[in-house]
Amino acid sequence: MNQLLLRLGLPALFLLEHLGRYAVFCLHALAQLLQPVRLGRKILEQVAYIGAGSMGIVALVALFTGMVLGLQGYYTLIKFSAEGALGTVVALSLVRELGPVLTAIMVVARAGSSIAAELGIMRISEQIDALVTMDVDPIRYLVTPRLAAALIAFPLLTAIFNTVGILGGYLAARLLSARAGIYFSKIQSTLVLSDITGGFIKAGIFGFLVMSICCYCGYHTHLRQDSAGARGVSASTTSAVVQSCVYVLMADYAITSFLM
Repeated sequence: MNQLLLRLGLPALFLLEHLGRYAVFCLHALAQLLQPVRLGRKILEQVAYIGAGSMGIVALVALFTGMVLGLQGYYTLIKFSAEGALGTVVALSLVRELGPVLTAIMVVARAGSSIAAELGIMRISEQIDALVTMDVDPIRYLVTPRLAAALIAFPLLTAIFNTVGILGGYLAARLLSARAGIYFSKIQSTLVLSDITGGFIKAGIFGFLVMSICCYCGYHTHLRQDSAGARGVSASTTSAVVQSCVYVLMADYAITSFLM
């Protein structure tokens, strides 16, 4: 009985410790946003890296996502003689769900993994300890600008994804001889402001989740028990990417349930 309790209790205690450390880490980083002195330049640098640097891959994925939605939607709707609703299907699918989710996953793949690895290397090479020695708050210096940049960049990248995706759906519709006027008129008549704001709310929450998890995993590389050194950085980066994607999908379901 004692062995059973031990096997159940240790993972539970580890999870609670992990969640508590993550909560304190996020609160500390957010609290620094209330004192934005000398952070503006670093925030702009991170917006350029996370946002502008990810525009290419986000636009490319959006284009083909919209084209696939247009292709599949057309052949599904034509069975019911409702191909005129193609614009509605593509726009609502992108704006409500696919835009924020796929944007977050693409940014995780490109920028999130890089940031987790960068902070992990700084941790094992004792650069973060050197900041503490110099009386510089490492979370304020390394984490807060990235978190603020994600809150700015994710909604903007989501807007780009939605726009390019809708155009991709239009290209697919034109290849199938669908009418452009009907495609865009259906979007205009069915897409409402609440759909757009709901997508931007998701984008902001996903941005916070992705960047906080990636920064947390990299920052606490030295606390990993399964590996250390270069292997620890690799494990932290992998953990950051996997956890970010999983929590984005979980949060997407929770937010959608709340907004519906």
